[in-house]
Amino acid sequence: MSDVLISTKALSKHYTIGKGLFGANSRVVRAVDGVDLEIQARETFALVGESGCGKTTLGRTLLRLIERTSGEVLYRGEPLGALDEKAMRAMRKKLQIVFQDPFASLNPRMRVKDILAEPLRAHGYGSEAEIEKRCKELLDMVGLLPHLLRRYPHQFSGGQRQRIGIARALANSPEFVVCDEAVSALDVSIQAQVLNLLRDLQEQLKLTYLFITHDLSVVRQFADRIGVMFLGRLVEVGTTEEIFASPRHPYTMFLISAVPRPDPHQRNRERPMLVGDIPSPMNLPPGCRFHTRCPYAQAICKQEDPLLTDRSGRAVACHFPLEAT
Repeated sequence: MSDVLISTKALSKHYTIGKGLFGANSRVVRAVDGVDLEIQARETFALVGESGCGKTTLGRTLLRLIERTSGEVLYRGEPLGALDEKAMRAMRKKLQIVFQDPFASLNPRMRVKDILAEPLRAHGYGSEAEIEKRCKELLDMVGLLPHLLRRYPHQFSGGQRQRIGIARALANSPEFVVCDEAVSALDVSIQAQVLNLLRDLQEQLKLTYLFITHDLSVVRQFADRIGVMFLGRLVEVGTTEEIFASPRHPYTMFLISAVPRPDPHQRNRERPMLVGDIPSPMNLPPGCRFHTRCPYAQAICKQEDPLLTDRSGRAVACHFPLEAT
C-alpha cells in the first residue's frame, strides 16, 4: 500500500478582484481550480509550468499559508482545514517552506542566530542554551560554520542566504517541505550545490519535497515525479523518466522542447514551439484551457474540459493525448 503523506481533493483557490458596490463588476481569478494530488512520503514531487499557472498558490494553499476556497488538503489522511488555530500551529512543525528569494525572505535586522532561533522559540524547543546548540547544528547541516551565527543576512552571498533559509525551514524537524522556486534566483553553479544539499538532507532526514519550478532542466535529475500545471489545473502527472521520455499532453511536450540543449548537434534541429499568449485567468476559454494554443485541438476540445484521467499509469487531461513512444 502506498504511503501518501499529503494529498488534495478538488482543491481550489479563487480570488475576486475589481469588486464594486454590491459585487458589481467583480471578476474571479481561478488560481487553483479543482486539483487532485497525492505526494508520497519521502519523494520529491516537482510542480512545473509557466509563470502564472498557479504553482506557488497551490504550494502555499497546501500549507494553509493561503486559505482554500473549496476542496480539501489532507496530511496523512487528516483534513488540515478542520484544525483550529492552536492545532494548526502545532502542525506547522511538520510543514515548512523554503522561499524563492533569499534576499527578501530573511529579516535584514536579525542576526542568523535569531532567524534560526525564532521558530524554535515559537514552538517551545527548550532553554536558550539548547536553542543555541540547535542553531549551530542547523548551520552545520547546511554546510555553514557555527561562528556565522553572529552575522547579518547582508554579509552572505545569495547561495549562503538560501542555505540559511533551508536551515530555518528544518529547525523543527519537519516531514514535508515546499521548495518554492528555491534555486531560481541563484547562479547555475550554486543551483547545483543547493540541489545536492537538498538531496542529501532528504536522505538524512527522510524529508518529502514539493519542488516548485518553471525550469524543467532543474528537475530532470532531482525529482521522482512531475506534475505539469496549466492555468490552475494539473494536465499531466507521471514519473520524471516517463515525462521526459514520452510526454502525453501537448503542453508538456512544448515545455520539454523549450529546455535548452547543450549538444551542438541537437541545437539546430527544429523543435515544436508554443504560439500565442496564455489565456487570461479572469476570462478562461470554454472547453480545454489549452485549446487556443494547441495545434492538435479539435471541435470537442473547444466544448468539453477534459478530466485528469489515468491512462496506463499516466494521468493526462487531454481528449487526444500524444501516443506513447
